Amino acid sequence: MRPQQSCGRFSFSMPESSNVFLVGPMGSGKSAVGRQLARLLVLEFIDVDAEIERRTGVDISYIFEREGEPGFRQREAAVIDELSSRPGIVLATGGGAVLDPHTRDRLRERGRVVYLRTSVNQQLMRTRHSSHRPLLANPDPRGTLERLMTERAPLYEDLAAVCVDTDGRKVKAVVEEIVGRLSPGTGA
Repeated sequence: MRPQQSCGRFSFSMPESSNVFLVGPMGSGKSAVGRQLARLLVLEFIDVDAEIERRTGVDISYIFEREGEPGFRQREAAVIDELSSRPGIVLATGGGAVLDPHTRDRLRERGRVVYLRTSVNQQLMRTRHSSHRPLLANPDPRGTLERLMTERAPLYEDLAAVCVDTDGRKVKAVVEEIVGRLSPGTGA
């Protein structure tokens, strides 16, 4: 496990917003951590993928099938733009949300971004029984996860004020670390 550290570009003009935006790859625990974090901080929890499914009435796999990844990413960027402007939320983004530079800007400007870092092995373990991950619907999920990690990890790290490792950890421990590291006076 990597040492726990802040990542990204720390800025003294970091937003004072109470919003917390969780980024990271699929299987990193964004939804589970987000729910408990929101409860603890007494904020509203919103999962971007669940919100897209609620609004469209269909699952993410269907959107990918009909519109492809570019169509889904457009929907995702629009939903994140809208939701991130609300006050008092914990937002669990999709793993690929960071691919859009405008989305990265919105998240950076409107709240505190936390990268939930996890290994490809942990991702495989956590997603192995999932049927709603269209990017893994292929004969080589490990290869896909490795490719996505290579492409996206630098974006997660650059965007985040705080990076927290989740491999082999209980949700409660991850949430407690996030709260401690986002508290005033912690340098995050």
